[in-house]
Amino acid sequence: MFDILPQFSGTLWILAAFLIAISIIVAVHEYGHYIVGRWCGIHADVFSIGFGPVLFATIDKRGTRWQIAALPIGGYVKFAGDANPASGKDAVAMAAVSNDPRAMRRTMHGAPLWARAMTVAAGPVFNFVLSILIFFAVAYTTGVARDPLTVGEMRALPQSFGDDGLREGDQIVAINDAAVPSLSAPGNTFFSDLPDASSLIYDVVRDGRRLSVSGPFILPPLVDQVVPRSAAIAAGIRAGDVITAIDGVPIFGFDAVRQAVGGSGGAALSLTIWRAGDTIEVSLTPEAVDEPQPDGTFKRSLRIGIVGGMAFTPQTEAPGVATALIGGLENTWRIITGSLSGLKNIIVGNISTCNLSGPVGIAQASGAMASQGAQSFIYFIAVLSTAIGFINLFPIPALDGGHLVFYAYEAVAGRPPNDGAMRVLMMVGLTLILSLMVFSLANDLFC
Repeated sequence: MFDILPQFSGTLWILAAFLIAISIIVAVHEYGHYIVGRWCGIHADVFSIGFGPVLFATIDKRGTRWQIAALPIGGYVKFAGDANPASGKDAVAMAAVSNDPRAMRRTMHGAPLWARAMTVAAGPVFNFVLSILIFFAVAYTTGVARDPLTVGEMRALPQSFGDDGLREGDQIVAINDAAVPSLSAPGNTFFSDLPDASSLIYDVVRDGRRLSVSGPFILPPLVDQVVPRSAAIAAGIRAGDVITAIDGVPIFGFDAVRQAVGGSGGAALSLTIWRAGDTIEVSLTPEAVDEPQPDGTFKRSLRIGIVGGMAFTPQTEAPGVATALIGGLENTWRIITGSLSGLKNIIVGNISTCNLSGPVGIAQASGAMASQGAQSFIYFIAVLSTAIGFINLFPIPALDGGHLVFYAYEAVAGRPPNDGAMRVLMMVGLTLILSLMVFSLANDLFC
């Protein structure tokens, strides 16, 4: 499906990928609110994917209306006692059950503080759980490279070494007479330090015998993935392309691409690309990108938006459930901390506000990742789910984080905020959210 559908229409494909991604994330988020609310004894009147006119609806045995609406840009759960999807209090409905303790307990605003807090927090938590599970599943099913490094499937490259060259199943012991270190060795720069050459000499173990065979540069200028909304994707570069020359100068390693882009000064580059036996010429201009650093700062670098890969897919082995789960937790936490760092650096002016994407940018990224395969698209859903869960925890009225701030106030003060003040704060929160949406949309269109 992911190989065929992009051929029909670029715009329709982008829209379809965006709607699939956002609908999955919204459904998980709202289901978190719904199911935890139900466990806490709070009745849900409506569970909606989308806003506006209802396209489909059904009522379950608990009296909850499940519906799909025409504007699939979000969703909501309207609990008993809510006046609107933002959980504003319905004074009339609350007054009607004020003399019935059991009916009052089933409303959002009549439930104990702990039940309301758990119900509200469940949405972002479910987003994080979705991300962790996806990262876990990808790591567990894909596996980790076997140590010592063993050749899996050879990638399609311009060079051909015949039957006497590197082949599937070879266990690589040394390259150009230098022993290959353990893949788990910290700070391993062995592969990137190899000399840029059209071929290398590999010492391998094959069928129990040690042989010396020739093979391609282990980190060739192979495009393994194209970054969404980048110069490369705008120029039509695809995953699987091999860059054979830049401005007429032959290259053999991916690091040569990085050096040429970094040294371009932002000037246009002419790339010669090998694609499934054909040679094409592509011109593109590197773009300045703010990249996060290990210490939490950002560094501006010139990039064209491609990710490299090895000359072959390494044979893998299952990492173990615990290792894959820890990896899922680490990936999710890395996105959260990276988002916090990026937001802080945008606010203080260290990096451009253009790093904030809106719905158009997210839609373009969805289409780009979907066109690169199911695994890339699923991975993107995990990243986006974490981001949406994180944003919903912002202490802004009308967001989940804003409600949690109100509940924290109630826990300290012993009473909820005044209804009038709540309405004003909700309007302020909605104004902030709409302003942020307009600002991010302007970034999508003009940055």
